[in-house]
Amino acid sequence: MGMFYTQYGKFFLDKFIAVTAIIVFSPIFLLISVINFCTYQNVFFVQERSGLKMKSFRFIKFQTMKDMPTIWVSDMDRMTRFGRILRNTSLDELPQLFLVITGTMSLIGPRPLLIDYNALYTPEQRNRFDAKPGITGWAQVNGRNQTTWEQRFQFDIFYVKNVSFKMDMLILVKTFFQLIKFSEVNASENETMKPFNN
Repeated sequence: MGMFYTQYGKFFLDKFIAVTAIIVFSPIFLLISVINFCTYQNVFFVQERSGLKMKSFRFIKFQTMKDMPTIWVSDMDRMTRFGRILRNTSLDELPQLFLVITGTMSLIGPRPLLIDYNALYTPEQRNRFDAKPGITGWAQVNGRNQTTWEQRFQFDIFYVKNVSFKMDMLILVKTFFQLIKFSEVNASENETMKPFNN
């Protein structure tokens, strides 16, 4: 069952839920796109991230911050009120459903990180790249950005080594309850997760 799920079941589960979610949330997707275009003149935030086997891909989210020099202005100061709502509800993640459909991402897996971090991982931490990156994951439902980088990597590696249908269902359920609490999105009220510097 475990091997069948990782090779076939997870693929079909990803596609089914992603397509269903896009249809259900299409009015919200359109509304956010219009508001973002009027606010930022840019609907999406696109960035190179590391995916399966550390191959880079174009990661996408809804824009939540103003384009300002990060040397002088913090992320929290750049974030708009509407952007904060998107972050707190995780609606900024909706565009990643299209990456699930294309097979670049999975619904569940280690969160994709900056390609700048690739040279910083230990050999053990590199095991997190043995699975497709996910919109949510074991680390996200166990503290999210309130955990340390080392703890997050441990959760990621545990998931990669123990992925199963039962575990994915548990993560989806915990993600749902986490979202309705609007909690644990940022490391604190004043800052987002600190960069990984090993």
